[in-house]
Amino acid sequence: MGREAEGDRDVDTGLSLAGIAMLAAALAAGGVVTGFLAGLFGIGGGGVLVPVLYEVFRLIGVDDAIRMHLAVGTSLAVIVPTTLRSFTAHRARGGVDMDVVKRLAVPIFAGVVVGTVVASASHSSVFKWIWVIVAPIMAAKFFFGRESWRLGADVPKSWWLEVYGVAVGFVSTLMSIGGGAFVTTMLTLYGRSIQQGIGTASGIGPMIAIPGAIGFIWAGYGHPALPAGSLGFVSLIGAAAIIPTSVLAAPWGARVAHGLSRRSLEIAFGCFLMVVALRFLASLVFG
Repeated sequence: MGREAEGDRDVDTGLSLAGIAMLAAALAAGGVVTGFLAGLFGIGGGGVLVPVLYEVFRLIGVDDAIRMHLAVGTSLAVIVPTTLRSFTAHRARGGVDMDVVKRLAVPIFAGVVVGTVVASASHSSVFKWIWVIVAPIMAAKFFFGRESWRLGADVPKSWWLEVYGVAVGFVSTLMSIGGGAFVTTMLTLYGRSIQQGIGTASGIGPMIAIPGAIGFIWAGYGHPALPAGSLGFVSLIGAAAIIPTSVLAAPWGARVAHGLSRRSLEIAFGCFLMVVALRFLASLVFG
């Protein structure tokens, strides 16, 4: 962007000081919502952060070719501490199945590695279409599912869970989420309560966010169109603005989750997934 010569215009972005203050407030508010949803649904909150960051980067003139990549990478970096905070809050309430978390650790890491490689070579629309296709499918289960919908009486001991973990790591990296939606859906289909599903899913988030953020740093390192304050496809400035409020709000969501009925939480989770899917569909259709 050109350098402005007068008034209170920012010299790098062309935004007024009032505009910069509004952007900072939007990032901080996005952090609160992200942390609350991480605790409430056991997710990383990327579904909220990615569109918020995408709009912020648009306003400051980030090249459209890397805007979605930067939003996804920054979101992954932000949800590292958020998911860790959510995990400790749920574990303190006895809502985490650590056996499932340990079984999924290596497969999910493998999926994240593959997802990072694919993301580095993908157009930004790929990230959006994954949300548009996958999120409504998961939401349908929570809207219309019944107690009788079961894949089994308990989580299988076979290799199927590990294969599922690879897929979760791969898709979650491209969607910039903590994988909670996929893990929660799977566990409820094996008879677990949604509270335990959400609690266990919170333990998956750090496994995706940490290697995912590192991967996006690698994928974008040295890119000529990166804005100032970026390390690869991670905006350090954006992460610094969001992390404090997101970490603060995560325990609030966990507290609410353990106080809601199963059905209320299912409906809320389904609504969340649909709102995010519609947001990205609108972006694809209207630009």
